[in-house]
Amino acid sequence: MLVTFLILSSNLHAQSNADLQKHYEAYYMEMRLQGDVNGVISALTHLNVLAPSQERRDTLAYIYANNNQHLQALNTIGIEKNESDSDLAVQVKAISLKALSQPKRALEQFEVLYSRNPNAYLAYELADLKIQTGDNQGASENIEYGITNSQDDMKYAFYERQQPYEVPLKAAFIHLKGLVQYHMNKDDIAGAVATIDEAIKIAPNFNLASLSKQALESRKDSPEDSENQN
Repeated sequence: MLVTFLILSSNLHAQSNADLQKHYEAYYMEMRLQGDVNGVISALTHLNVLAPSQERRDTLAYIYANNNQHLQALNTIGIEKNESDSDLAVQVKAISLKALSQPKRALEQFEVLYSRNPNAYLAYELADLKIQTGDNQGASENIEYGITNSQDDMKYAFYERQQPYEVPLKAAFIHLKGLVQYHMNKDDIAGAVATIDEAIKIAPNFNLASLSKQALESRKDSPEDSENQN
């Protein structure tokens, strides 16, 4: 009788889990149709408990990241560099670590993506992060690659203003080139400003480049710089 009871309990538990899985799969599809992000997250979380899957976990992390819940995204899939990660998982780690101001860790993940699929957009991310981490020579290499491989229809979005805006990707690279010039030779502010002017000429609405130009010009005109020149 005990064995029979255990077998029946096991069968009921398996049936219950199967029914729950079907329920949350249907719930997941309905939430997707309705565009309910919280509902999608809830459904995937239940499905990962009932039937763990790396693909579902990666998808859940992506939805978190796409909803600007970067800490939750990283809590879902971790922050470690793992060559066996799917492209989606690496992308989530890279974007979320960058958003959480972890440039060194983000750089590791963008390097993995770039090794799998080199392109101008990833080169921009690498150059930007390398400037932040002090690798100006490495940034220069990514910038030259990006300028060479940027097509006219490629745009890059910036969000430092209340209203986001886009500029040609080539202009974005030239702006970074000006910053690297300054970091590598702080005595040649005029040269860095001239390079940034090239970016502004391509994209007159390039607010970030204009701010960089103003910052460099203020350094050039500061009393400290004048004393150093004397």
